[in-house]
Amino acid sequence: MANDRKIRFAAIGVGSLGRHHARNYAELAHEGRIEFAGACDVDVETAKRIARENGAPHFTDWRELLDKVDAVSIATPTETHADIACAFLEAGKHVLVEKPIASTVADAERMIDAARGSGAKLMVGQLERYNPAMVALRPRVTTPLYFEIHRVSPFPNRSLDVDVVLDVMIHDLDAVQWLVGEDVAVSAIHAVGIPVISDKVDAANARIEFANGTVANITASRIGTEKIRKTRFYQTNSYVVLDYATKFASLTSLKPDASNLLDGISIDRLEIKDVEPLRAEITAFIDAIENDLAPAITGEDGLRALKLAVGVLERIEAHRSRLDL
Repeated sequence: MANDRKIRFAAIGVGSLGRHHARNYAELAHEGRIEFAGACDVDVETAKRIARENGAPHFTDWRELLDKVDAVSIATPTETHADIACAFLEAGKHVLVEKPIASTVADAERMIDAARGSGAKLMVGQLERYNPAMVALRPRVTTPLYFEIHRVSPFPNRSLDVDVVLDVMIHDLDAVQWLVGEDVAVSAIHAVGIPVISDKVDAANARIEFANGTVANITASRIGTEKIRKTRFYQTNSYVVLDYATKFASLTSLKPDASNLLDGISIDRLEIKDVEPLRAEITAFIDAIENDLAPAITGEDGLRALKLAVGVLERIEAHRSRLDL
């Protein structure tokens, strides 16, 4: 790639989430940082509309982009991630793929191998790592001991290609492993889940136990009447509240010089720098390409979250067999 040419990006899959990838690339192109090479979707009307809104060409076959781009975002149905990503990675094109990285562990490993083989960057879109509340909180995390997490959404008005664990809970499975420590093994998984409206699991609860003793209790549902994105956890000397939806984070602790408990409680509401998480994620992807750095969220990170999700689904299936569901 010539040093005087801007990096060419395209958005593949421009539905409910991918259209925001397209918008961000168009905005960055307008600012002069990159070139937005096009929006691609199998639905021709969607492709045309999003491309028109963002002043870019439209495509309905991602293969047409292989020789027109340097990097792509992939926000297509999960089962298509691996085939599309591997084609670009093997051609030396950088890939930002939305969560979950793939529908199977084997597909995720194939993507990682393709990136290693060509040297192209593979980044996974675990968006909550870029939520302003998480960004403010992360430096204050020490050793989490116990998590209570609730992630509830109204039934989605979009394609349901995966169950609630891969669609919704995976955000928190990734975040918990990231906060506990990526080198801390999972020692046990207990989980239940049921289909309610769709033919896949729509509501689930998982208890994740780590080798260091940390426990995470995670509830996820996509059949709620309200939107909840709350994480609460306890670490040595403090209680942490994180609300992704309202971008709020706080730590409650005892003042070191407190003479008694009633007067010694301190609540530290963290200062939030309110930026769009997807914009921050895409910018990090661009930075990794421009500076030849490892992506902030690697293929291995995505694989780790996927493996945990698969473990949760296996426990759910075992429980469902007892319920005859």
